[in-house]
Amino acid sequence: MSAATPTAVVFGEALVDEFPTEQVVGGAPFNVARHLAAFMAPALMISRIGRDRNGAAVRAEFERFAMRDCGLQTDPMEETGRVVVERNGQGHSFHILPRQAYDFIDPDAAAAGVADVDAGIVYFGTLAQREPGSRAALQAVLAATSAKRYLDLNLRNGQYEEGTVTRSLEAADIVKVNEEELQALFQWYFQIGPSEAPLSTEEVHAACRALMDRFGLETLIVTLGHRGSVVFLQDGGLIANRDNPAPPFVIDTVGAGDAFSAIFLLGRMRGWPLELTLARANEFAGAICAVAGAVPRDLNFYDKWVTRWRETTPAMPGAFTSR
Repeated sequence: MSAATPTAVVFGEALVDEFPTEQVVGGAPFNVARHLAAFMAPALMISRIGRDRNGAAVRAEFERFAMRDCGLQTDPMEETGRVVVERNGQGHSFHILPRQAYDFIDPDAAAAGVADVDAGIVYFGTLAQREPGSRAALQAVLAATSAKRYLDLNLRNGQYEEGTVTRSLEAADIVKVNEEELQALFQWYFQIGPSEAPLSTEEVHAACRALMDRFGLETLIVTLGHRGSVVFLQDGGLIANRDNPAPPFVIDTVGAGDAFSAIFLLGRMRGWPLELTLARANEFAGAICAVAGAVPRDLNFYDKWVTRWRETTPAMPGAFTSR
């Protein structure tokens, strides 16, 4: 890894997912930052935790992944974020608690952290924008750098307002959505709702182009689960990645989207061709579905991917640094 590699600034929630039998440190932005750190990519996580046991668990993950903690704020009053996860017949249901430490990220400290790094891209979502304090902190971060802006929409039921989504789209250069989120955007902005006759491929593509034009997007990424992904480019180009090896089995899909985002960002930071980046992001996301939770417990998991990528494209400089 070159010392000149720009830093990925990752803004948002660091929290603890409380399963019936265990607690796991998570949050979509934190998952992305951990993946980047595991691949030795420079990343700065900006979040806020409490002075409590869960906060200590978050800090322990920072240490385990050798993540820089200068962007991790500590709140003297509010608790570290918690999400209560319940398993049901359809998978998992999530109860996201209100007024958590990540809702109160300090704008001045956040902007100061960004000013200390050579930011190449800023990753953000919508959950950490549900309260005014952290919304202001995100705006301070974006104002402090001219880096590209990557929005992982990550809509959570009851945790966002349409105005927040609109402002986020207006601020973004690159947007990643899944199929359900894309349909929500179509309905909000173009009044294209569910109907008996589904949209044709051409109609979907036209609506995606209209969405890009409306918000001045450089890139729109639509993830399709096991079916791969489609990327729309500002110049009218389209790249579809559908030829993805299926994981040997699926334990759960928790964190698959975060894994995709992390590898997409890694590919930009390492200078991979876009087609290769998409193929690797889809394959890595599928592999995460074959482990329990959003992040593998065994860090050797990452070394296997480094070896795999080195063997497939050995001449690519700077692409295969491992822990």
